[in-house]
Amino acid sequence: MFTEYLREAMATAKIEKIDDPLPYFASLPAFKGVWAQGKTKKEALAQLQEVLEEWLLVKVRKQQFVPTVRRYDLNALLAA
Repeated sequence: MFTEYLREAMATAKIEKIDDPLPYFASLPAFKGVWAQGKTKKEALAQLQEVLEEWLLVKVRKQQFVPTVRRYDLNALLAA
C-alpha cells in the first residue's frame, strides 16, 4: 500500500523552471513543505520523492495527519 501511495502522490507533482543554479523546482501541493530542486526534471523528481518519504516517516512517527491520495488513506493505518 505504501508504494502505491507514493506513486499516486508523485503523480500529482508540479514542476516549474526557475532562475537558479538548480533550475527545476518540484512540489506536491497537497503536502505542505514538500519540495525539491534539481539540475534536471528527473533529478528534481528523484529528490522530491526522497523528501516525501522522509516527510511521511516523520508524520507517521508523530501520528500526524497525512493527505489522502486517491483511494489510499494512510491515516487509517495510524488509527489501528
